[in-house]
Amino acid sequence: MNIMTDTSSIKKEKGGLKVIALFEAFKGLLVLLTGLAAFTLMHKDIQVVAEQLVGHLHLNPAKHVPKIFIEAAGNLTDGRLRALAFFALLYAAMRFVEGFGLWFAKRWSEWFALLSGGIYLPIEIYELAKGFTWLKICFTSINLTVVLYMLFMLKRSDK
Repeated sequence: MNIMTDTSSIKKEKGGLKVIALFEAFKGLLVLLTGLAAFTLMHKDIQVVAEQLVGHLHLNPAKHVPKIFIEAAGNLTDGRLRALAFFALLYAAMRFVEGFGLWFAKRWSEWFALLSGGIYLPIEIYELAKGFTWLKICFTSINLTVVLYMLFMLKRSDK
């Protein structure tokens, strides 16, 4: 009976790693697509594109966030877009490597996930201290869950 319980527990833990692996791969895919979108905007008037996007989303361009978005878009150069696309590619590659390692339950990827998730926690907690929104709470909760799960997995494998 103990062997069956242990086997079932191990399968559940590996299932958790696979869920996190898919989540990391999804984040990598989103950033990769964003980087490709930035790359396609080269040689275009990005401020006009930003204004069209704000209008398409029915946002008020005079409001704080849309206004900052439009102004930031106006400051983008082709060189900055290239740099953004390059860093998006690096970040996506990092997420894909992490996802691959977690899918195959590699110990190095558990450490990597713990460190890469733990780096963001102080920033997320600081942002929560400035004011609560459901989005901030959601992102912080997901990240904290991943970090705690990785700690659990690393401690368990040490035994």
